Amino acid sequence: MTWHAAIATIMPDMFPGPLGHSLSGRALDQGLWTLSAIDMRDFATDRHKSVDDTPAGGGAGMVMRPDIVAAGVDAASALVPDAPQIYLSPRGEPLTQVLAHELAAGPGVMLLCGRFEGVDQRVIDARELREVSIGDYVLSGGEMAAYVLLDAVVRLLPGVIGAASSLDEESFENGLLEYPQYTRPRAWEGHSIPDVLLSGDHKKIAAWRRAQSETLTRTRRPDLINGKKALPTT
Repeated sequence: MTWHAAIATIMPDMFPGPLGHSLSGRALDQGLWTLSAIDMRDFATDRHKSVDDTPAGGGAGMVMRPDIVAAGVDAASALVPDAPQIYLSPRGEPLTQVLAHELAAGPGVMLLCGRFEGVDQRVIDARELREVSIGDYVLSGGEMAAYVLLDAVVRLLPGVIGAASSLDEESFENGLLEYPQYTRPRAWEGHSIPDVLLSGDHKKIAAWRRAQSETLTRTRRPDLINGKKALPTT
């Protein structure tokens, strides 16, 4: 069965967007994954196609209505009935490489893209949506976050990247950041490729790369050293 992404959004024309280009776009054209965008405005009941209302208890902004959002979620979920149902939210659990692998191993995903001040909590509770965040910042809507999540997942699907082994040493795959990369020319603006990479000694090269990854991780992301975000070893 082809991996499928079903998206509940009020801006379906935003898809596939950048996902229709590069690796994900080629994979989409080849049928390695498929995408559907459900317009939640189709479930609005007034002539203005309204999907939001004022927040209970007062406050700024508007909140997406539970009846309309739930209808959109149900329609999207019906396209991938056994897939995880995710609400893209800044208060959700972080999107990690571990989660990307988890989603890539399944049949697909249903993504709810919120807008305004978010969606009525009752939808999240009633549909048992899993909240996921792509970072500690706020976007205008969940569509941009959906791009990020889907790109991270689609590239892990079988056949999307020609040399699957190229994924093995990327940042976060083993709980470490990736080592520095170099290519020709050998010298550029006074900077040279480290001699060890030109030595032809694969054991020394592997050791150098591992040491570089460990140093970068300790310096930039010490939170990864404890292994909490590392993929399980096999």
